Amino acid sequence: MVRNMTTLNINGKSVEVDADPSTPVLWALRDTLGMTGTKFGCGVAACGACTVHINGQPTRSCVTPIAAAVGQKITTIEGISNGRVGKAVQAAWIAHDVAQCGYCQSGQIMTATALLEGNKKPSDSDIDAAMAGNICRCGTYQRIRAAIHSAAKTLA
Repeated sequence: MVRNMTTLNINGKSVEVDADPSTPVLWALRDTLGMTGTKFGCGVAACGACTVHINGQPTRSCVTPIAAAVGQKITTIEGISNGRVGKAVQAAWIAHDVAQCGYCQSGQIMTATALLEGNKKPSDSDIDAAMAGNICRCGTYQRIRAAIHSAAKTLA
């Protein structure tokens, strides 16, 4: 059996992954490494449930092959609270009772954190534009927006 060992930087740690280089990062995280916080939603980068950060940018892990992530810094929902902004976003999510079913929330939090990393005081339209690719079937968009504003105030 041929082994396909690849080293990835996940949440600040070097991790060996035994998977074909074309395997999406999502499946390397979930199936190979047991990191199930990142969710599978649509498989075509349309819903945002699988969002992780690669070098600080929100990235759809369901369509990003691990070969493209080699040498990059991957941050998952399991590691987002290691940063000040991620902690503030997660606290705001809890304070605003954002999650209903919760399935999309790891992707929502990852996208919101990236937004606040780059824009410390986003307007409603900034939030809507940044979050547009993240679908919440429960419709908690108003709570998501309120939580992002709350996190921004905490970080100010």
